[in-house]
Amino acid sequence: MMTPYEMDLRTAAGCPLPWEQLDGCRILVTGATGLIGGCLVDLLMEVCRQRDLRLDIYAMGRNAERAKARFRTCWDHPAFHFVEHDVTRPLAGDTPFHFIIHAASGASPQLFRERPVEVMKANLDGVTNLIGYGKNHGMKRFLYVSSGEVYGKQQRPALGEADYGYVDLLDPRSCYPSSKRAAETLTACFASEYGVDTVIARPCHTFGPYFTDTDLRAYAQFIRNVEAGEDIVLKGDGSQYRSWCYVVDCASAICHILLKGEKAQAYNIADARCEASLKEVASTIADLGRCGLTVGAPDPNAGERVIFDTARLASLGWETSGTLKDKLRHTLETRQQAGK
Repeated sequence: MMTPYEMDLRTAAGCPLPWEQLDGCRILVTGATGLIGGCLVDLLMEVCRQRDLRLDIYAMGRNAERAKARFRTCWDHPAFHFVEHDVTRPLAGDTPFHFIIHAASGASPQLFRERPVEVMKANLDGVTNLIGYGKNHGMKRFLYVSSGEVYGKQQRPALGEADYGYVDLLDPRSCYPSSKRAAETLTACFASEYGVDTVIARPCHTFGPYFTDTDLRAYAQFIRNVEAGEDIVLKGDGSQYRSWCYVVDCASAICHILLKGEKAQAYNIADARCEASLKEVASTIADLGRCGLTVGAPDPNAGERVIFDTARLASLGWETSGTLKDKLRHTLETRQQAGK
């Protein structure tokens, strides 16, 4: 029986993209055991099966045991290859990757507090090592998975790709937005100085079933509460309003950017159907999981609003369907069926 996530992948693989551009190509995806990287591998594998393309998909991660558990259904497929490697170290060998998607990055608030140096190195050293390798081995295009956190702190009706706000450079928490910004600039410099074809994806808050055990982002903790039979407790009032995106939609957007995006451009990824406050997300998960919800007192970020303008991405033909509740249901049901 297919999970809702697998059915969503099948739908995404059927979208009218020029998938034939990938025929006969080797595609490297870093951060493959992470939420977005893992879904990209899943989607590319589904495209390979559905469209009978000659593809070699290289999933890179630091832990082979975790990768084998994550990709157990495709581990023995001839198109799938696992590469155990840390992107902060230079790549060895001479395998020519036609496309490189760099999605390896620590995105958990706990990592920002405890290992900010490593967070920065995954972005800066990762881009340096991967683009340098690709440049010397006939790479067609490099796609960097950045983050909406590059926009810093600001209040606008909607954030376009050129709207940059304040980041406190001396706050260790800034390891994430600062290194994402610098890594984006580095990709632009490779494009300018060496003619490397680069594009950038900037996802908003992304959710899906296969988050890691160490992921402490709010939605993941809410789902863990449901699975443990506990009530969800919001520390604040949850009034922060955000752009959200289901991970399969995010992976589809990244494929649109990879295959149709303009060289050296950045693209916001967000789903207008999934704009919601943190309280709404928590309430929806509590309703689906049939558990209680406790809301705390207002906090310093009460009323904060961060919404992405996605007109540039929409111009590539990307679109979504379904509601936030639908996609949170797919997330919960998939985890239940997968025994998470």
